[in-house]
Amino acid sequence: MPYRPPLVAHEYFVADPPELPVRARGEGGLSAVAAAELVAADGAEVMLKAVTTAEEMLVVQVGVAGEGVIRVRLSEDAAARPRSEDAISLVTPGTYSGARAGVTPGEPIVIDAGSIRAEIQLAPWHLRFTAADGTTLLEQDRGHTDISGRLRTLPFGRSSANGAAVAFHESFAAAPDEAFAGFGESFARLDKRGQRPVMWNFDAFGAESQRAYKNIPLYVSSRGYGVLVDSGAPTEFDVCQSTHSVVQIVVPDDVMDYYVIAGPTPSDVLDRYDRLTCRPSLPPKWAFGTWISSGFCVDSQERVLARARTIRERGIPCDVLHLDTFWQTDGHWSDLQWDPANFPQPKQMLDELHGMGFKVCLWMNPYISHLSPAFEEGSRAGYFLKKEDGETYVADCWHGSFPACGIVDFTNPAAAAWFKGLLRNLLQQGVDAFKTDFAEGVPADAVAYNGMSGTDLHNVYTLLFNDAVVDVTREVNGHGLVWARSSYLGGQRHSAQWNGDTFTSYAAMGSTIRGGLAHGLSGVPFWSHDAGGFTGRPSDDLYVRWTQFGALSPLVRLHGTTTREPWEFPAVEALAVEALKLRYRLMPYIYSAAVEAARTGAPMMRALCVDYPDDPVAWQADLQYLFGRDLLVAPMVAPDGVRQVYLPRGRWIDYWTGEVLEGSRYVQVSKPLDQIPLFVRHGALIPVSEQGDTIGVPEEITFVAFGGGDGTTEIHDEDGVTVAVATRDGDELRVAVTGPKRVTGVEIAPVAGAPARAVLS
Repeated sequence: MPYRPPLVAHEYFVADPPELPVRARGEGGLSAVAAAELVAADGAEVMLKAVTTAEEMLVVQVGVAGEGVIRVRLSEDAAARPRSEDAISLVTPGTYSGARAGVTPGEPIVIDAGSIRAEIQLAPWHLRFTAADGTTLLEQDRGHTDISGRLRTLPFGRSSANGAAVAFHESFAAAPDEAFAGFGESFARLDKRGQRPVMWNFDAFGAESQRAYKNIPLYVSSRGYGVLVDSGAPTEFDVCQSTHSVVQIVVPDDVMDYYVIAGPTPSDVLDRYDRLTCRPSLPPKWAFGTWISSGFCVDSQERVLARARTIRERGIPCDVLHLDTFWQTDGHWSDLQWDPANFPQPKQMLDELHGMGFKVCLWMNPYISHLSPAFEEGSRAGYFLKKEDGETYVADCWHGSFPACGIVDFTNPAAAAWFKGLLRNLLQQGVDAFKTDFAEGVPADAVAYNGMSGTDLHNVYTLLFNDAVVDVTREVNGHGLVWARSSYLGGQRHSAQWNGDTFTSYAAMGSTIRGGLAHGLSGVPFWSHDAGGFTGRPSDDLYVRWTQFGALSPLVRLHGTTTREPWEFPAVEALAVEALKLRYRLMPYIYSAAVEAARTGAPMMRALCVDYPDDPVAWQADLQYLFGRDLLVAPMVAPDGVRQVYLPRGRWIDYWTGEVLEGSRYVQVSKPLDQIPLFVRHGALIPVSEQGDTIGVPEEITFVAFGGGDGTTEIHDEDGVTVAVATRDGDELRVAVTGPKRVTGVEIAPVAGAPARAVLS
């Protein structure tokens, strides 16, 4: 389990996962699959009877789950399923018309899924995965033993303690130079080699550790494959920590159920992962504008309207006003009712805000205070999780800061319908979206309506919660946007997500970048963070640097425990606002990247390894990213304004100076406070539009040519797809455009060697 030093505040509500029992001295229980024999083959899958070193009989099933995807299951019963399926199905295997299970006596069994194959050796047991050309992608570790013959790595098998099965496990051999990324929104280094991610949703305590609000049992490898474990249990991945050459997986569930997914690139893995789970949900276009929050302070109707007028008067581009906890009465944050004193006419306020071009988002969570009028109704009807004795489970969700709460039980369809009814009234008044906070907390000893234990429900609870909010939002408003803090496997259907309650420091901004990159490589492209940091007040320079990072993130929100309103930072207001204006100018590029991400699963905020998987530095340079395909962003993560930036192969142009830099190397970058380190791929054609107060569908756009070379650019918008084809002819750049957008011109960026003029056709 994760090491917890003494004298550090411990959270009891979102508790650590239950520890696995320890075998008594001399007790057996660690078993490995030693050999197997074929029981059945149906053309795409084989079922095998396995014998373990403990003389157990287990069932192994290996089959095709889609083109480029092999599924492996190990269980005592062939019908066994992950316990999380009692609440929700996380993975839906697909089919592949070319699938084949080749069974030849005396030869290894070959399962062919096109881009990937599994080779099964029956005696002694061994499983290997190859590319179509026979190159090994991944294989089971053959076991590490010490001088006494004891296993020092977990084999493909099952462990028992006190006579009961405890967990299944698997181990894969890892190359010395292999890198691993994913596992959800982990804030530690992007390459998880040497780390030990545990799939258990936590309050992340400042967002600077492996504790994560969003865990996803999926990883991608620099060797061109991915591994996905289908389980809601607290699965543990020992990524070459205990043994440098082995990835070990422990699944405390009723079955080991995993998928090996072919690449060769991370984008290919994520595309196939989406086919197994779901495609990312594209937020409405207005969500890509600036979100400005009330902050974590008492608010009122007058203050909200004054904030809105000030935003428009000062020319700050903004589309969404977020009202945090205090739209409700202080101490009654679970009532889902407007504070009648501070918000006497919410419908009138919402109408006025809509008239000024704003959407409105409200904070909420799935915990109902025992003092709330809704609690008695919900408890009487059985809408909350219960204790083992059948009483409503009333939990200290707020660590003593606010009254204890009931936890809405979304495994009960009637409870989900009741909760949606509480939200429906707000949406019908004119609320546009909800921030779905918390949902990491399901006590281990709670019991759900469907019989699940709190441990089994813990990770997938957030999916049920967000599904309910998405359903009612789509019913009333026609879109499924939420602003979610917690998530799990398949949660990319809940757009968007943000990184939670991070500290206000340069170091925390660095860990936030890493969390976003890891989450993107876990299949979630629409992600954000609290610009300026959440806890405390940022210094003026940090406020600007973090706002610049936010402006070049998939989505941007200014929010914290204190105000993040730009005019409250008068010395640097103009610099922060300029960053937001740059975002709005780049919106044709940004929204096009968003549409592509929804279609392919590739993140908008891309770790360099997404586009350069064969570059080992791209798996390590985790304080920078590609934003879309053509912009490289390196937020300034120290107050001195100097940092090292790795430029991948090719040529890159400094956005601010026009300097052309050769890639495949680190460069030292020094930027004044008004500039974020930003580079453009040489030859890129970047679509821009006139910056306005809100996001719209521009009829006219302009291209900016950086270096002027041959290439094709697609602009995706709500009015369709516009395609621009650029051709360099000597000192002239010819750009042919087809599609609904009217292109008014092509600007040539001042770059050495650029063409002298551009011609539209």
